[in-house]
Amino acid sequence: MSEEINNEEVEDVVPQEPEHHEENGRVRSIQHLSGMFEKWFLDYASYVILERAVPYVNDGLKPVQRRILHAMREMDDGRYNKVANIVGSTMSYHPHGDASIKDALVQLGQKNLLVDCQGNWGNILTGDDAAAGRYIEARLSKFALEVAFNPKTTNWKLSYDGRKREPVTLPIKFPLLLAQGVEGIAVGLASKILPHNFNELLDACVAYLCGEEFVLYPDFPTGGMVDVSKYNDGLRGGSVKIRARIEKDAGNKLLRITEIPFGRTTTALIDSILKANEKGKIKIKKIDDNTAANVEILVHLAAGVSSDKTIDALYACTDCELSISPNSCVIENDKPVFMPVSDILRKSVDDTVALLLLELKIKLGELETDWQYSSLEKIFIEERIYKDKEFEESGSVEEVVVHVRKRLEPFIAHLIRPVTDDDIKQLLEIKMKRILKFNSEQAENYIKGLEDEIARVKHDIEHIIPYSIEYYKRIKAKYGKGRERLTEIRNFENIEATKVVVANEKLYINREEGFVGTALKKDEFICECSDIDDVIIFRKDGTYYVTKVADKLFVGKDVLHVNVFKKNDKRTIYNVAYRDGKYGPSYVKRFCVTGITRDKQYNLTKGAAGSRVLYFSANPNGEAEVIKVCLKPKPGMKKLVSEYDFAALAIKGRDSQGNLLSKNDIHKISLVQKGASTLGGRKIWLDEDVLRLNTDSRGRYVGEFQGDDRILVANKNGTYNTSDYDLSNHYEEGYLVFEKFDSEKVWSAVFFDAEQQYYYLKRFRFEDTVRITSFIGENEGSYLVCLSGEKRPRFEIVFGGRYENRPAETIVADEFIAEKSYKARGKRLTTYEVKEIQEIEPLDGGEEEKPEEGGTDVDFEITNPDMLSDESQMKLDFE
Repeated sequence: MSEEINNEEVEDVVPQEPEHHEENGRVRSIQHLSGMFEKWFLDYASYVILERAVPYVNDGLKPVQRRILHAMREMDDGRYNKVANIVGSTMSYHPHGDASIKDALVQLGQKNLLVDCQGNWGNILTGDDAAAGRYIEARLSKFALEVAFNPKTTNWKLSYDGRKREPVTLPIKFPLLLAQGVEGIAVGLASKILPHNFNELLDACVAYLCGEEFVLYPDFPTGGMVDVSKYNDGLRGGSVKIRARIEKDAGNKLLRITEIPFGRTTTALIDSILKANEKGKIKIKKIDDNTAANVEILVHLAAGVSSDKTIDALYACTDCELSISPNSCVIENDKPVFMPVSDILRKSVDDTVALLLLELKIKLGELETDWQYSSLEKIFIEERIYKDKEFEESGSVEEVVVHVRKRLEPFIAHLIRPVTDDDIKQLLEIKMKRILKFNSEQAENYIKGLEDEIARVKHDIEHIIPYSIEYYKRIKAKYGKGRERLTEIRNFENIEATKVVVANEKLYINREEGFVGTALKKDEFICECSDIDDVIIFRKDGTYYVTKVADKLFVGKDVLHVNVFKKNDKRTIYNVAYRDGKYGPSYVKRFCVTGITRDKQYNLTKGAAGSRVLYFSANPNGEAEVIKVCLKPKPGMKKLVSEYDFAALAIKGRDSQGNLLSKNDIHKISLVQKGASTLGGRKIWLDEDVLRLNTDSRGRYVGEFQGDDRILVANKNGTYNTSDYDLSNHYEEGYLVFEKFDSEKVWSAVFFDAEQQYYYLKRFRFEDTVRITSFIGENEGSYLVCLSGEKRPRFEIVFGGRYENRPAETIVADEFIAEKSYKARGKRLTTYEVKEIQEIEPLDGGEEEKPEEGGTDVDFEITNPDMLSDESQMKLDFE
């Protein structure tokens, strides 16, 4: 429901009447200042709301905008006018300074809808100001002339000095308020309506008239991307997130910003990036602004910096991402009203339909008047009434009118309305020249054309909704080209700044004195962090808390574990054994800490005095180890040592008690065996800019890993190795294959053997090995040509040298050679000189390669061609 601010609610602030006192025979009037201020402030607030800051829902304009457009319409002769002249003309309607009028005109011109501009009108991308009013020119656009003006349907009022008339509101037949958007701050009230797409607004108008549902979302002239999931139809409480468009270029060492968020200029955006760089949140080498007609900001990355992570950091820490809160406040019936965007459009369509109907009725009246006069004129001339003796001998106009009315009586029944004295007097003004040139047939055709036009207008009046629909479609076809949506609608993921900012600090701990911080350079190193990170601190008494990273922070001498805290991290699992109280039983528990209040103390034990942590481990992927528990000996106790596997323990909340480990006193707990993750697969990505693994969806997806899964890295130089999926791993450039290792997968490799000076093909399976191993042999000069993981790969051999006219040969790998060890040399492909070998489209699993027609049939079978000597292989080469 719409919310209104009612002026009746402020009746209690009306000032008191002046008090009158008689003093020495004179009456003196006393006015209380408080009452005067209340009255003046109320008048001022009402004026600012109604006359300056908030647009009217009828035409979507503020008073200054409406007066500018009205002044331009009065000056319009099809040519450009100096802006200084337009400002001067507007001042006869707008009682304010010329600077405010010019600024409002420039803003109208920059919206590229109602005003046709010429000259330097500034740049909304860079924030450059427009030239002085004496240098730039403007005129109304064709669109404005068609949809915004009609003196016959305009309500008028006197200007502020009473010398001229100005429109109360313009009869605009288009949802201008939603197309242009508006922003204004009044007294205790603000309005912020975001711009929408021209064509989408017209489509929504048609949908509303057709009784269909419609949804409207903002579209900004600066482009970019927008998340409208919380738009709330433009009402208070809603918000939209807008982002710059950032592209990777030049081998991921350069970021190119091509579109910026609405409301920001390139200068402001660059300033925010430089500030983030100075604070160490991102690392860039330099930044260039090449913006002209289009945005082009070049962000050069420093060496070893991830482009994907930097893009996320730009969104999280700079003005590359902004949140805008709309506030759809408009003036309706001289009161401010909070109205949703969809209702504003419906109101605009209803008003447009009413205006179109009024225009049709006015046109119908004009056509009928024209038809009436033309018919009377035809009768008057054809019946030669002007030749009547009574007409010529009449002594006064009144006698002539009486005579003409009498002569027209036989024809009155065929007219649209009764004949008036004004009709007859208009006939008397016909000049003899027109009578002499009168053509009855032409007059009849003209009247017939008027009748057709009247019938068409009456049809449109009776079918005003279809007529209005066609009107909107015509406007879209005429002016919609080139006004396609600029802002892409997307759903943004929430980027946590702590995950994407550069780790520009190192965290240290001084256990002897009990300090943690980034300034303790000579003490024990913990991990890398950023200056906006949180750290989690566990103590031996079972208490823990989260606090901000600091230069030097006292945490106590009984610190058990310190690390960077990741909010909502469900994969970091803490495995704990603790004693309840000083002499109580011992428990084990597994838990995660996803979110807690900063600087608030928590306890992983039951909180009894004397409780102690006996064993603690932090596992980044939910690993569950096996521990050995040694009990303190006491009489009658037979088993003093046992093992416990944390994998048998369920992960519960951090406040859970845990499972009983032992009721007896525990002497020592030690690690027996490291365990695997109990959380299932972990999705891993490779950030190819910095060649490191991550779980934040940056870069290329590698696969889902768990347990002892491995990663296969095959390099372009013919070597390979496998690795685990620890996030601290660093890889080198030059890899050809980077994927989850599958020991059953058969690979096909074509390589040149430097020792034999021939090309070979081999099929094999990679073995799990950490050591970098060659799979093409150790001969210096050998090199890899192709490596394929397809089931049935094919390779095409193009011959060169004196054999360049020899047709290219296609080899199907699994038909050419059987699978062998990766250490085997393989089988020679050909003895002819080779120009090029390349992999082509593989065969499907069950597809058989058909021999070419006319080919030679071989009536023998070689069961193991790899056993043939080089000479025997040469003999099998058929021309």
